Amino acid sequence: MTSSIRMGASGFSALLAFALSVAAEAAEIKVICAVGMQPVMQDIGPMFERATGHKLAIMFATGGATVQRVRDAEATDVVIAIREGIDSLVKAEKVLASTATVLASTGISVAIRKGAPRPDISSLEALKRTLLTAKSITYLNPADGAASGIHFAKVLDRLGIANELKSKTVFAARASEVGVIVAKGEAEIGVLQFQLLFSVPGIDIVGPLPGDLQSTTVFSIAISGTAKDAQAAKALIDFLRTPEAVAVIKAKGMEPG
Repeated sequence: MTSSIRMGASGFSALLAFALSVAAEAAEIKVICAVGMQPVMQDIGPMFERATGHKLAIMFATGGATVQRVRDAEATDVVIAIREGIDSLVKAEKVLASTATVLASTGISVAIRKGAPRPDISSLEALKRTLLTAKSITYLNPADGAASGIHFAKVLDRLGIANELKSKTVFAARASEVGVIVAKGEAEIGVLQFQLLFSVPGIDIVGPLPGDLQSTTVFSIAISGTAKDAQAAKALIDFLRTPEAVAVIKAKGMEPG
């Protein structure tokens, strides 16, 4: 038996053991999820459903909106949000503290249209010059609660160029639009979390924000205090920690755990 066959058999056995360990009765699990985890959950969701028989009903929103929806008592079983948001929900007793689990982390990157000259973003001053000379930039509107947008607005303030960039900023309504706007040439530079950029066709990723301008976003998961089926919800958390799920997280450009 070759090593690849042994690995495949091992992976199948792990999934089979997991499937047998979850509740026999299938449930629908409602999930409110930060858009930063959307690429991961779109792949892992079907895997989880096949392995367990449970069904996922996932609603995506910005990190801030995700937390607010739970604070407003929107019915859900599981919440996936930035770690600070989950921590705040724990304090507000909206989610079960014992279930809070770190899933993945990511940083913020700069993208340009494919084939365009690569700008210098290697230092604070280099990034400042690049942004000032760019004809247009795009990122998520911080007013919508997007973690990357909120952080990049702070970067612009720190660089002292927020006012200069207002007239040439094209705010993206959704994370999926940032890379597309750049690919179409509607903005020279796009700024967004890496995992939401790296699979977008028609763009090149220049690199991460330099030095201490970078911000690492950590995503966590927790079971809602009003979950209808806590056992099924826990099965999702357990599945997200399996080797198969970790492999997807890595493949999407994020660091697991």
